[in-house]
Amino acid sequence: MSHTIRRLALAAATAVLLPAAPGAMPAHAAGYQETELSEPKPSFAEPRKVVLQLSSGDPDTINNVLYNAVNIQKFYGMDKVQIAVIVYGPGMEALYAESSPVRERITSLQQYDIEFVGCGNTMDATGHGPQELIDGVSWVEAGIAEIIERKLAGWTIVRP
Repeated sequence: MSHTIRRLALAAATAVLLPAAPGAMPAHAAGYQETELSEPKPSFAEPRKVVLQLSSGDPDTINNVLYNAVNIQKFYGMDKVQIAVIVYGPGMEALYAESSPVRERITSLQQYDIEFVGCGNTMDATGHGPQELIDGVSWVEAGIAEIIERKLAGWTIVRP
């Protein structure tokens, strides 16, 4: 299934779970100031592109990054943002199927079109291989280089 068709199907299937647009604030948020969207506004054709960087093996930090991914997707709407979690160093422990403390969360987030990318250099240095990654997790030769190249291609880099 193409990425575009998959995004459309997932957006329709999750419309109840994720607000379609910014501004869907809970009642307790009275007095909040709505974030003004910059031009060009995000759209299906031109979604925001966000890299979340993960280099810590601390379970609290890992979970924080995953919560950030969910919150970004909730804010923009699934069809108006692309999110990639690029992982290297000690953060790679989150991506190994046998030992990940967040395997189920990662598998769930992949169903919402959140991409997870591991670092080949870290795997080489720690004696791991791509076959150990959670199904659906991709990998590149160098995680940091992937972050640099995505930044140069217009992605916004966030290190929570």
